[in-house]
Amino acid sequence: DRRPRTRPLEVLADSAYDEIQIRKYLRRRAIKSNIPVNIRNRKYPKRGRPTRLEYESYRKRGTIERFFAWLKMGFRKIASRYERLNVVFKGLLDIACFLLCWKKFQEAF
Repeated sequence: DRRPRTRPLEVLADSAYDEIQIRKYLRRRAIKSNIPVNIRNRKYPKRGRPTRLEYESYRKRGTIERFFAWLKMGFRKIASRYERLNVVFKGLLDIACFLLCWKKFQEAF
């Protein structure tokens, strides 16, 4: 098992990913987890130190989710990732972002 060269500083996820195994894995890799507690996943009430949840950075997750929803609505080729080369994929992503911004700009005026 080779480790990736880089790792994120923090993982933002919704409560569906509130699993003990996920939190242990992230802690072992020294990655902060910002996952709200899902009370439906727990058979017994959690005891001990409460899990970390920073609301300020968790709110940014909604912006990212909305961005990917916009991409999936208008640009199916990007959503399914047909391109093999990263350069081509990034180029298409840049064009899609430009078109989304242009569309929002035109709606404002």
